[in-house]
Amino acid sequence: MHKTYTILVFLINFTLSLVGCKEKEEEQHPHPTAPNILVIIADDAGWNDVSYNGSEIKTPNIDGLANKGVQLNRFYTNPTCSPSRVSLLTGMPASRIGIVAPISGKSKKTLPDSITTLPQALKRHNYENALFGKWHLGLDIANGPNAFGFDYSYGFLHGQIDQYTHKYKNGDPSWYRNDQMIEEEGHATDLITKEAIEWLTQKRDTTKNFYVQLAYSAPHFPLQEEDKWKAPYLESITDESRRDYAAAMAHLDFDIGEVLEALKKHQLDDNTVIIFMSDNGAMENWFPTYQYDGAHGPNPVLGNNEPLRDWKASNYEGAIRVPAIVYWKGHLKSVSNTNFMSVSDVMPTLLSLIEKDIPKTVEGTNVWPSIENSAISTSHDIYIRGHKQECLIHPPYKIIRTRHKDGSPADFELYNIVADPEEKNNIIDKDSAFTKQMKDLLQKQFEKDDKTVNVELNNSKN
Repeated sequence: MHKTYTILVFLINFTLSLVGCKEKEEEQHPHPTAPNILVIIADDAGWNDVSYNGSEIKTPNIDGLANKGVQLNRFYTNPTCSPSRVSLLTGMPASRIGIVAPISGKSKKTLPDSITTLPQALKRHNYENALFGKWHLGLDIANGPNAFGFDYSYGFLHGQIDQYTHKYKNGDPSWYRNDQMIEEEGHATDLITKEAIEWLTQKRDTTKNFYVQLAYSAPHFPLQEEDKWKAPYLESITDESRRDYAAAMAHLDFDIGEVLEALKKHQLDDNTVIIFMSDNGAMENWFPTYQYDGAHGPNPVLGNNEPLRDWKASNYEGAIRVPAIVYWKGHLKSVSNTNFMSVSDVMPTLLSLIEKDIPKTVEGTNVWPSIENSAISTSHDIYIRGHKQECLIHPPYKIIRTRHKDGSPADFELYNIVADPEEKNNIIDKDSAFTKQMKDLLQKQFEKDDKTVNVELNNSKN
């Protein structure tokens, strides 16, 4: 009897130990159905600055994602960089929290503590989060990425930097790692890539899924590229400024390829959703005076948004409709998707993908059904406010309002951006009833914005 009891106790303990080991093992591995997430952000890359859209600039690695994944051909951002990053991380128009222009100078603007960010939401569900490169949502470390859900961060806090000294245009230091300002030698594109690969392959907690925001400084000025990146364009691009820009894009594309290869080598590519996007459309030119003590420029020709209209900072298509791709190996078919989506849709889409609740502050839409099947149309309105204009896209129409500081009546434009993507035919006077409806929809969105924005814009010198 005693022997039987001993055996029984042993079997019970052995069984419990197996269960305990199994539970411990499950805790030490990422959820099998939840994907890793890599968001790659180019800085100021225009519609026609990637070769899959017809550019003379060769971007084979970006093209590879486009050719194997879903090309989001009507993907909208904000007119400038800080607001686009707000919308990405909060799932709402950046104007809701008063950010409608790049954060610059000695500004203390940053994300509010009251809003749940995408990395904060993911962190609750076994994700480890890292940001490499551009932050531009708080110009000191106390308001850096680690304060808003990122476990690891490295790169630069400001909106633009010298690619080698890594300093802001007025000379302020900007390069950092986590909670320390640092100094390093090397080109920003290469340093960002190197740190990202090291974290992905050596530093991260492998028991968790990862969310990585890989936000490059390229092809934003100042353009400081080695001759090897310029050489392929010596004959095909005659303008030196445009050639330098092409070199920055080529360098960026090469380094994106290095990151993709590292994912493949470490068998992380099978279960990683990869999103590529530009933060806004391209700038036409850059003629610096005081910036960097006159060490850089001028650049009479930078990006190319053709055939779309206008440049960064406006609310025309060239500024807010950008190259964007979603790739997930074995899960998505290669397709050119023409449904309307925006950067505010990224957060709710990713949280829906991993079947987690979406914070109530999020205004974007889960567009994953349309990404999986382009025959499923999106129908939500997209509201975008910049510091010069605001617009509302009510597919297939877009209304743009340009307000004036002198108090004179605002100018309105209305376009069918499906039939007229180049915005050549202003139909604001064609149908008064529909025009009023569009104006009302725009005004309703405008009234939801942070009210301090109007005061700041009216008092600004720009």
